[in-house]
Amino acid sequence: MDTNLHLENPSLSRRKLLNFLTGATVAATAGAALYPVGKFFIAPAEKTGAGGAILAKDILGKQIPAAQILAESPGTRALVAGLAGEPTYLIVKEDNTLDHIGLVDNCTHLGCTFPWNPLDQEFQCPCHGSRYAPDGTVIRGPAPLPLKIVQVAVINNSILISPWTETDPRTGKNPWWV
Repeated sequence: MDTNLHLENPSLSRRKLLNFLTGATVAATAGAALYPVGKFFIAPAEKTGAGGAILAKDILGKQIPAAQILAESPGTRALVAGLAGEPTYLIVKEDNTLDHIGLVDNCTHLGCTFPWNPLDQEFQCPCHGSRYAPDGTVIRGPAPLPLKIVQVAVINNSILISPWTETDPRTGKNPWWV
């Protein structure tokens, strides 16, 4: 006969239970604290229309009516928030309509933003001296590529900006940004 007592270890000791509860509490607290931080740094998804079109907005995120930009004189380059919030130039044509091509204000050298110089009739990047023609082609480097373009349409006083996926009219080639 066996006189030894066989005691089985419980499957979950008191120490393991307390470690588990402590870890779960820390994880829940950290998750609750990090969730709002994550929501702050991740932009909300923007509603897009047909072909990925979005409405042109100002710097505060408010929709810009087409009449506001069309009230400017012909040749004006109006800067709006376009696709993914990228600054985009819209061009008022001589017949007081918007050009169907918009230029993204993002230098193809290092991604700087730049102003339109009305005296020289060109875009001039202040960082490294790249210059672009009114249609966004490179006049002087170091920028290696023409500016990215987008499609612009006016419907019911709303300006719709959509990605340009067709052949680039300036080069006759497929767009480099697609």
